[in-house]
Amino acid sequence: MRLAEGGEIDRTKPLNFTLDGVSYSGFQGDTLASAMLANGVIQVAPSLYKHRPRGIFSAGVEEPNALVQVGSEPSLQATTVKLTDGLVARTLSGIGRLTPDPEEPRYDKRFTHTDVLVIGAGPAGRTAAKTAASGGARVVLVKMSDPSGNVKFRGTPSGIAVAEEAAELRVLHGATAFGYYDSNYVLVAQGQTLWHIRARRVILATGAHEQPIVFENNDRPGIMLAGAVRKYITKYAVVPGRKVVVFTTNDSAYATVAALVQAGAEVTVVDSRPNPPDLAPKSVEVISGVITNTEGETRITAVSTADRRIECDLLAVSGGWQPAVHLFSQSRGTLKWTGQAFVPDTSAQNNRVVGAANATFDTRAALIEAAEAGVEAAAAVGYPVEPPPLPAMQSREITPEQPVWLVPGDPQNQFVDLQRDATVADVQRAVGAGMRSPEHVKRYTTIGTGADQGRTSNIPALGVIADALGTTPGELGTTTFRAPSVPVSFALMAGRDRGRLHDPVRTTPIHPWHVQHTAEFENVGQWKRPWFYPKPGEDMETAVLRECRAARTGVGMQDASTLGKIEVVGPDAGEFLNRMYTNAFKKLAVGSARYGIMCKADGMVFDDGVTMRLAEDRYYVTTTTGGAANILDWFEEWSQTEWPELDVRFTSVTEQWSTIAVVGPKSRAVIGLVAPELDVSNEAFPFMTFRETTLVNGIPARIARISFSGELAYEVNVSGWYGLAAWEAIHEEGKPYDITPYGTETMHVLRAEKGFPIVGQDTDGTVTPHDLGMSWIVSKQKQFVGKRSLSRPDTARPDRKHLVGLLPVDPTELLPEGAQMVTPEASKVPPVPMEGHVTSSYRSAVLERTFALALIRNGRNRIGETLLAPLGDRVIAATVTEPVFYDKEGARRDG
Repeated sequence: MRLAEGGEIDRTKPLNFTLDGVSYSGFQGDTLASAMLANGVIQVAPSLYKHRPRGIFSAGVEEPNALVQVGSEPSLQATTVKLTDGLVARTLSGIGRLTPDPEEPRYDKRFTHTDVLVIGAGPAGRTAAKTAASGGARVVLVKMSDPSGNVKFRGTPSGIAVAEEAAELRVLHGATAFGYYDSNYVLVAQGQTLWHIRARRVILATGAHEQPIVFENNDRPGIMLAGAVRKYITKYAVVPGRKVVVFTTNDSAYATVAALVQAGAEVTVVDSRPNPPDLAPKSVEVISGVITNTEGETRITAVSTADRRIECDLLAVSGGWQPAVHLFSQSRGTLKWTGQAFVPDTSAQNNRVVGAANATFDTRAALIEAAEAGVEAAAAVGYPVEPPPLPAMQSREITPEQPVWLVPGDPQNQFVDLQRDATVADVQRAVGAGMRSPEHVKRYTTIGTGADQGRTSNIPALGVIADALGTTPGELGTTTFRAPSVPVSFALMAGRDRGRLHDPVRTTPIHPWHVQHTAEFENVGQWKRPWFYPKPGEDMETAVLRECRAARTGVGMQDASTLGKIEVVGPDAGEFLNRMYTNAFKKLAVGSARYGIMCKADGMVFDDGVTMRLAEDRYYVTTTTGGAANILDWFEEWSQTEWPELDVRFTSVTEQWSTIAVVGPKSRAVIGLVAPELDVSNEAFPFMTFRETTLVNGIPARIARISFSGELAYEVNVSGWYGLAAWEAIHEEGKPYDITPYGTETMHVLRAEKGFPIVGQDTDGTVTPHDLGMSWIVSKQKQFVGKRSLSRPDTARPDRKHLVGLLPVDPTELLPEGAQMVTPEASKVPPVPMEGHVTSSYRSAVLERTFALALIRNGRNRIGETLLAPLGDRVIAATVTEPVFYDKEGARRDG
């Protein structure tokens, strides 16, 4: 029933909702569970496996029973669903079904950095946040959507200063942190927003969760956690029962007793301790003993002790408190057993646990601990502060708790995990089958795998296992705490990456110019890259030949911003790259650049690109457009798992830089106009070096002499937000030289004429650097990933496929890419052995004919041989050549 006064609900805003087809009413501020209780609905769907009646058990994320489907979202906890007007829900027995929702809300991701992240906004969390922010440190306070875990039962929290919304303090209201990863990286769910937060220091004030007690028929509707009963009374003005038994092992339940009495309920206390404390009102009978059994069908009607039967319509249970160590454990912190609970022990990251989460249940002690944590965190991030004055509070001694996990009874009807219908008999069966580890028992019984993540079952299960094995929970240890620590919808995790946004389109800052100038686009990974720029009346072939002529005889420009870019930073950056690439980078001079190839562990080519050394401890690595994410993952994998001793860090900067290639014999003149302060002579600016300069329009730039065409060429790198302005400046300065923009197709023709392979097109995961004719880039002195594999007999056998050139006998015939090549003799006698396949094939303006690159078996020893490409109704004959078709001496590279 609802009390006439009190609570935090807004009685001026009534809300209507429907549950299982029946209409009810509540108020703004209710949860679905509190509104159900206010309407006298305590029973929910029956249990999943045994189909026993079940009821609302808790008031937060620890709820195992009250699962509901709201709209298209199944398996939500009614205790965490905010009541809204018109809400339609149905109760579930643990099983729901995702259904399409045409009006599904939009989910977003947000990213932020902070000096101090405080998780939990109880008195301890607020004190820590306010203290840390008082000196100017940036603080984010996660005000968790379920603060019921914060237990205060010694002294009073009244008068505690609440953390204020200050310039350097951001409060995320109604938010829940559910994942804690390396380097203080925390995921927070706030409504329809998923926050990714990186913090320099983390303070965990996540509170504690009340534990149930396992006794016979402990699963009937009307059995609830004592702290939840108190929360329903004080926050929602709802009394879940009128004739109440409170079963406790500790002092905290007496706050619930007082709240019940004040709400007009008739209360009896059963305290497991031999000498219960004198904390109950005079009207309350306190019995020393334990509950052994319960009665009732759709709702509890009576409880039994060793010598008493007590009628009731509500049983409030408190088996002690387990600190909410989920996030601390996810951060790789270790735990220790106190005899009553597992508490934080040793931190593995820059964090600290305070308050009830640290098993500090005295309010004043918790505030002192929180203030110290705030001072410590602020000083660590460079904003020293003084500890704040704390209000005077009354404290008293706590009667020692007597842990009771299991009351003797019929193990078939003693429930350890309510959601999984797992009983003491199930645990005993697992132990009898030879299970000893809690992890094994968990998997045997499924205890702790429900929506409550074991909050109400893990500690009781450990107590039952320990009892069966004659040991203690401390000796057993805990199961692993994994993210997410609370249920999180897949929709929230996906964000907007669904439907047409599942594979989002990426464009460079120069994209609007390409669109305006009629570029046709090619999809390269997620990027839209200009493919070619047709003029009126031109088809693709004509446009590409025109663009190629411009790059070979005049000057062309290309948007190369999509290249993957990774900054590799740290004292061991050079050593790391030395181990990753087949050639050496550790002694690369600052201001210089070097082309490199990476292999997988099997010795096969994985990626390539140019690396610049920006400083002694900083390299700028470029990768193929499609390989950027894979290379970053590859770097992280080797750094974290194989060489953790190397001090090196990686940052993707692909979208932070715009890159513009300026190519051709007239490119030096254009760069001289674009960067007037730069000496562009070969002597002052040699090949494979870079210079920092300023463009004619004032844009800071890093210009490198790098060529993927064989021509004199430069790459102009500017910050992404300057990309379009830099492109327009280069295009304007290049007009006297008839500068021509070109796309990816022209780039492919230019590089193929020089025999430069493209990883992923001319390689397929079975090609080594030697197969590409690039033995010169494979170091014989140093170790690198894949080197051992390159010494295997298989990688040296003579019939491996080599990269070679193909010239069709008919210079107008264009070999299709992927065409299989056979010998003239073999083509007459099936089955026909394949000699290799075409990897790249183009028409060349400078060669005035078609040409191709191919992987041909033992190709380097077959120069001059004619092979055939059978193409259904016709055959194209082609001569095997060296893979370099143009400027074999490399004379054009320097202009």
